[in-house]
This record gives sequence, structure tokens and C-alpha cells, in this order.
Amino acid sequence: MSNPSSKPNGNGTINGNGAVPATVNGNPGGVKSQLYNPNRQIYRPQSHHHRRHRSNRNLCCCCCFWTILTLLAVALLAAIVGAALYVLYRPNRPEFSVTNLRIAKMNLTTSSDSPSHLTTLFNLTLIAKNPNNHLIFFYEPFTVTVFSNSVAIGNGTLPSFESGKNNQTSVKSIVSGSMDLDTESLNSLRSGLKKVKGFPVEIQMDTKVKMKMESLKSKKVGIRVTCEGIRGNVPSAKSPTVASVINSQCKVDLRIKIWKFSF
Repeated sequence: MSNPSSKPNGNGTINGNGAVPATVNGNPGGVKSQLYNPNRQIYRPQSHHHRRHRSNRNLCCCCCFWTILTLLAVALLAAIVGAALYVLYRPNRPEFSVTNLRIAKMNLTTSSDSPSHLTTLFNLTLIAKNPNNHLIFFYEPFTVTVFSNSVAIGNGTLPSFESGKNNQTSVKSIVSGSMDLDTESLNSLRSGLKKVKGFPVEIQMDTKVKMKMESLKSKKVGIRVTCEGIRGNVPSAKSPTVASVINSQCKVDLRIKIWKFSF
């Protein structure tokens, strides 16, 4: 009678001891197969590089924020100080006026075979007024240009000077010119010379000025003084003529900064 345990079980052959071998169909016995689970979370190792990058970016943003905040605080403080100085001292622009302009020479020669030529000579007297009680102006030498109907007819200079507190300074200059005129300039100049009230004269002066207020000093800034409303007459023979300066007015283009304020 045969032993049932010696029969094959359909999964392999029985060895001589009646035991099932350790491997069946080439797979280790007793090892469960690894089944794929689509819902299982895949392990991803964390990278420390992103953490360092984010930390550096936050640090940079923090530094930028505090830098901007500091600059705004400094600007606000400067504005407050400037406003206080402006209210306390009430700075005003300097004032200029032409007191005398003598025309010693105004010769215009024309020829058909040569360019028209102009020769001029002026004696200019100017007053610079400082209306401030706490400011002192230091002027560098002026460059002076005389125009008539937009035609430059003379050039000269004014010396450097100091304009004290609430003070007036008188300066003089000799302006002269010797130049050839093109057709357009000649026609414009002749048009002015024909006017009954005299030909128009405009004086333009450029320089740099430095301001001092107590212990504060400003940097040198550009200034342009333009005087209009002057009427001149051509001198006869060797006798100079005096230009009319009654209606003359001088405009000052000046920007002096006290901290953030200009006037």
C-alpha cells in the first residue's frame, strides 16, 4: 500500500526523503512575491541645496529692506534739517542791475567785395546786491556778452568779488568786439539800428558762485544774469553815448541748494 505523502503535489517532484525541495519553478521556497502597489508613496531624498538657496535669498531681501529703510530715514532727516534752515534764515536770490552803459564805439562797415565788419566798445557798470542777512556770496570772474537783436556785438569779463551780508557791490567791465557779419546777422543788426528809440541791447553774464551761511558752505553752482530793456544810440564822431537803462531788468537764473531745498 502506497503512502499518500509520497505522491507528487503538482508543484514538483518528491525527493527521496519525502520532502518537497526548497525551490519550486526556480523561485526560492517560502519567499513571497513583491506585488506593485500604485498607491505607495515613492521615497525621494531631500536636497539641502534648495534650503541653502532659500536661506541666502531671504538674507539678501532682508539686507535690501534695511538698506532702503536707512536711506529713507537719512533723506527724511535731511529734509527736516533743510526745512528748518530755510524757515530760520529765509534765503533769497542775489539781485543785479545795470547802472551805466556807455557806448564808445559802434562802427559798421559794409562792402560789396568783402564781408561786413563791426567794431564796438562799451563801458559797463553793474551793481550786485545781496539781500540776505545771513548769507555771503563768492563770485568767480564773469563772462560778459552783449547782444543786439540776438547778434553778439561784444565780449568782456567782470572780476571776481565777494558780496557780503545785506550789501551792494559795484563792478565795472570793458566790453569790446571786432567781427565779420554774415548776411542774416547784418540784416538783423540793421533792423535794430533803425529803431527811433535806439537799438536794443541785451547783456548776458555767466559765472559760478559759492554761498556761505554761518559754518555751512555750498558747492560752486552756475549762475546766469540776463539784463534786458536797455536802449543804445550809435555814438557820433569820438563822443560816446549813454544808453538808457531806466527800463532795464536783470533776471537771475540760479539754483543754490541747502540740503534738499533750492532757491
